[in-house]
Parts: sequence; C-alpha cells; structure tokens
Amino acid sequence: MTSEPIKKALVFAGTTEGGAITAFLCAAGVRVHACVATEYGRTSIPADCGAEVSDRPLTSEEMAALMREYPFVIDATHPYASSITKHIREVCQETGTEYLRIDRPSTDVMGDDVIVVKDVRAAVDFLKNTEGNILVTTGSKDVALFSEIPDASDRVFVRVLSVVDSVDKCIAAGFTGPHLFAMQGPFCEDLDYGMLIQTGARYMVTKDSGGPGGFSEKIRAARRAKANIVIISRPAEKEGVPYEEAVRVLSERFGIPGQDPREAFKSMGRRRMFLIGTGVGEGTGLTAAASASLRRADLVVGAERMLSIPEASGKPHLMEYMPDRIFDYLGKHPEYRQIAVLLSGDVGFYSAARTISQKVDPTEYDIFSHCGISSVQYLCARIGVPWQDVKLISAHGRAANIVGEVRRSPAVFSLLDGADGTRRMCALLQEYGLSNVTVMMGCDLGSEDEAFIYGTPAEVEKAVLGTLCAALIINNHPERSNPVSIPDSEFIRGDAPMTKSEIRALSVAKLKIGEHSVVYDVGAGTGSVSVEMARVAVEGTVYAIEKEDAAADLIDVNRHKMCTPNVEIIKGLAPEALTNLPKPTRAFIGGSSGNLKEIVDAILAKNPKVRFVVNAVTLETLDEVRRLPSQCAVEMLEITCVNISNAKKLGRYNLMVAQNPVYIAVFRGIAE
Repeated sequence: MTSEPIKKALVFAGTTEGGAITAFLCAAGVRVHACVATEYGRTSIPADCGAEVSDRPLTSEEMAALMREYPFVIDATHPYASSITKHIREVCQETGTEYLRIDRPSTDVMGDDVIVVKDVRAAVDFLKNTEGNILVTTGSKDVALFSEIPDASDRVFVRVLSVVDSVDKCIAAGFTGPHLFAMQGPFCEDLDYGMLIQTGARYMVTKDSGGPGGFSEKIRAARRAKANIVIISRPAEKEGVPYEEAVRVLSERFGIPGQDPREAFKSMGRRRMFLIGTGVGEGTGLTAAASASLRRADLVVGAERMLSIPEASGKPHLMEYMPDRIFDYLGKHPEYRQIAVLLSGDVGFYSAARTISQKVDPTEYDIFSHCGISSVQYLCARIGVPWQDVKLISAHGRAANIVGEVRRSPAVFSLLDGADGTRRMCALLQEYGLSNVTVMMGCDLGSEDEAFIYGTPAEVEKAVLGTLCAALIINNHPERSNPVSIPDSEFIRGDAPMTKSEIRALSVAKLKIGEHSVVYDVGAGTGSVSVEMARVAVEGTVYAIEKEDAAADLIDVNRHKMCTPNVEIIKGLAPEALTNLPKPTRAFIGGSSGNLKEIVDAILAKNPKVRFVVNAVTLETLDEVRRLPSQCAVEMLEITCVNISNAKKLGRYNLMVAQNPVYIAVFRGIAE
C-alpha cells in the first residue's frame, strides 16, 4: 500500500497576498514554509495558521536547501521587488523546482497630473528640473539618490517604514527632522492628504503598489492636494497570475476539494465579523473594545468616510456599505478571516448592522457587535437634554411621520436627509400648525464643521445647514390625550357625510390598529375616520379613498387641522382607485357605492389576511355585508348594531335624540 505523498509548498511572502495564500494552503492541509525578508515582514503571515516562517534574507544555498524539501515555490513578493523575484527564479531553475508567481494587478490612473518614469534614477532626473516641495513615498532602498535634487534638504520630504535600517539610510542621505517620516503603511487617503498639505508638496513620488498597498488612496489624496504624481513603473513581469487564479492553480496542484478556497478555509474554523459603531464624525465615538477588535481585523469594510479613521489605517479595506455586495466580496475572498465592518453612530440605532446580521450565514460567521456613541446621545449631551424620555425616529432615507410624533411628544429626535430634509421637516411643522415648537439642530456632529442651530421651524429653515443633520424638537404643549373619539365639532363638516364620534371610536377599536398599520378608508367622506385611525397608526399610513372632489378637499382641510400628514388622499372610485396602493393590514369601508364585494375582493388580492370593519346604515347594505362570507374569502367575526342617542337641550329639559342605528361588521380574510 503506497502512502499519499506529503503536500508541501515554499511561499516567499511579505505582502497581503503572501499571507493570504499561506493561510489558504495551511487550511487545506499543505505543509508551508513562508519566507519574509525582515521581522516586520513576519506580521504579514497569520500567527495561528501553522506555517513555519523564516524572517531574514536567504542566500542562494539556503533557498536551494529549502526548495529540495519544498518542491513547489509560490512567489508572492512585492511587485517592485524585482531583484528578489529574479533571485528566486534563478534558484528554481537551478534546482528544477516548480514555480508560480502571484502578480498584483496594476491601477490605471493616467491623467495630465501623472508622470510615469522607468525607475528611481529617472524620477530624480525629472525632479531636478522642477520647483516646489516633493514628498517621496518609495521607501529607503534608493533614498540617497533624492539628495541629488537641488536644495534637497529644504525641498524633499521622505516617508519610510518605522524600522531602524530605513531611518538610518535616510539620515545618512541627509533627510532628518521634519523632512523624515517613519511610519507603517498603507495609509488612508486623509492621512496622505494631510502630509501633502503639511509639507506643501507639489510633487508626490510613488510606486504602483496596487490596492493592498494603498496606491489608490495616494492618488486621490494627491489630486485633492493639487500635487503632481510621479509614478515609478513596475518592473516587467513574466508568468504572473492574479491571486484568484493562483488559488485555482494551487487547488488543482494540491487536490484541494472543489478548487474552492472556502472549502479549504473551513478547517481554520468560523470567520469572525465585528460590527463596529464608530460614533459620530470620524470615529469620535469608537470604544476601546471596538478599537481592539479593529486592530485584530485583517479586512476593514465601510463607506469612504468610515475608512478614514486612524484605527483602520494600514489594513486591507473594502469601500462598501451595501450588505449584498459585502458578502459577495467576502465569498470571493475567503482569506479574510476577521472582518471589521464600520458603521456610523451606534449599531443599535437605525444602523445597517441589523440588515447585515439578517443576511449573514450563521454556519460561516460568528458576529460580534460593538456599540458606538450615537448621534442622539451626542446631540443631547452637547445641548444638555436627557434623552431617556425622547421619542427616537429617523427620516434619513426612510419615511417618518415627524409631525405626528411632535404633536404627541414633548421631545422628538430625528435623523434627517441633510439640509434638504431639514428644510422639508421645518416646512411641514409650519404647515400642520406646529410653528411654535423649538428645533435644536446638530450639523456634521463630531467633525471640524460641527454646528448647532436653535430656533423655531421658520428660523431653522432659513439657516445655513450642514451635510449631516439631526434634530431634537421640543414641544412644550404636546397632545397627550387618547387619540380616539374626537368630538364631531372639531371637524370641518361641509356637505360630506361624516361618521359620528361614537361609531368612529367603536369602529377604530374593532379594527385593532397598531402604530405601524397600513389602513384603507374606503368612502372617507370628511376624513373623520381617516384622521382618528392616523392618530393611532402614527408610524403607519392611512389611505383615504374618496370619489367626490369636494369631500377630498375636506379631508385635506381636516388632516391639516388634526395634524395627521400620514393621511394620504386618493381621489377615485373603489375598487379601481386601490390598484396602485401598497398592501394594507386593515380596511375600513364606510361607503361602497354598491361595489362592496368587488372592493373586498380587491383588498384581499393585496393581502388575504387583512382585517375589515364595514359600517352599514341601510338594510340593503346590511344584506350585502351578511352575504360576504359566501362570496369572498372572509370569515365573519361579529356584527353589532349600535343605537346612539345624544342629549339635546330643549328649554329647561334635556331630551334624548336618537341617531340612525349603525351596523358594525368585523371580518377577517382567510389566507389560502
């Protein structure tokens, strides 16, 4: 019986791809020896992946000895490490070792502000004939050449790794003090931009180090700072393949099941995803626990402004905030095992954290959430208002009944869609009779442009507002009474029929409306029932369907008078008028114009589980109501006959005056 040969590979790393391919192979059961040139390079190899690691330059003899033990070589060194790649190839040819080069795709950034040169010598020769300061970000290897530039000690600023050898080379070349930056990259765009502004650089010298090397961030920063970009072109590559292709080749070579990197990575255990609330501004609300998780992450995900926080600097990142695209990317890059997803504010306050948690595969990921300082906490703290009794809502990218909440609450906090959303809110508050409330605005909280604006809705509407806006609205006279059974005298009547107060109260109660209900009011008349339902369903919507123009106008008057902008007026005859409306949860039918069955069928087609209340005054309508269970997919829950008499003063006596009896029928749709 012949035993299966041991799978072995020698990886020359020092890059993100090198660390990822090492982890991938180890997870698949391949014995890996990883070679990096420095102790700093060792940090690119996952500490717990199980690979052996050499962290010093190797001689040809040492390379050859390793290749005899590890007969497959993967070269994942830096794109500009041409001499190392050449050396590795030569030793592979001498020993007959199988060789695979991973090539990092280059980035197309051509433009009038870009100068591409062959090498560092060519960059220096070009810069000798220029004026203005220069920021050099190409490392310490050839830093001495930049001292040849006229007035180099005044004009040239260099940025190198924070290791002794690199710093010593810069000092020997005459670059010291404020002209020397020793830092670990890659860096975020804002840091690159800040350095260009601080040094007053008119030129930035860089290499096309690709996405993992922070090249795109450098280009964006240089263009923001109006600096010219001198790019040292890459050495000519041969036989290189992208990372994804390398994974496929290695899967075939080592018989990794399915040639799918995700299968091999399963042996490394479940992936970890950290949902991190970064607070307001640029990470001003990041907790210590969140910072610790962010430091452990090997990929950082978030919108552009999220990725600029210092803790995210120097890590591979994905500039994305849509959950589907995030998981699509992670599916294609299983090498990332600890993922930090940066979210603005707090993960529990109108955050994408909930959507991400709902979409995550629980068999693949462990989810950890870190709270941040939310905008409501921040704003209330800055203006000295406790927030435990504040009604919290969001009108940022979503519908919200701010008017209805302000009407019934002493304090309402709302996220808003920038300056335009703020002005719309102020206009609505005035339109619905809430002109005297106090609006406390916070704009661009936590940033350098942070601003606070206090005033009436009219005053705030005219103010200069920021990009990110949140408001605390104070109402010193909120309406805290039960919203049901508004006196008939409160409504503007006109000639339209109106359901009386007692019948409204019973009908709304039997509908069992909730705060988020979507309700149809068919045959809305003056809108009295619509208004009462809208006051209960403050976070929902009531669609008032009315065929008469005069009555529709009355509904508009009454919804403004009663402060219910969540009443939507639909002019037309049901059931045709229902066609384009969203699915209802409740339906009140006060007038059907002889189309009761057709209306009920149309509503059931939208939601077969809807709850109905039908009012009938005539015996003919009652007969239609009684026959509904035999004609439509509904079951009757109850029919109640209500006889109401109201006292009317006649001289010194009070006489009871009877209203017409009203039949209140309750039905429930039967789902198939």
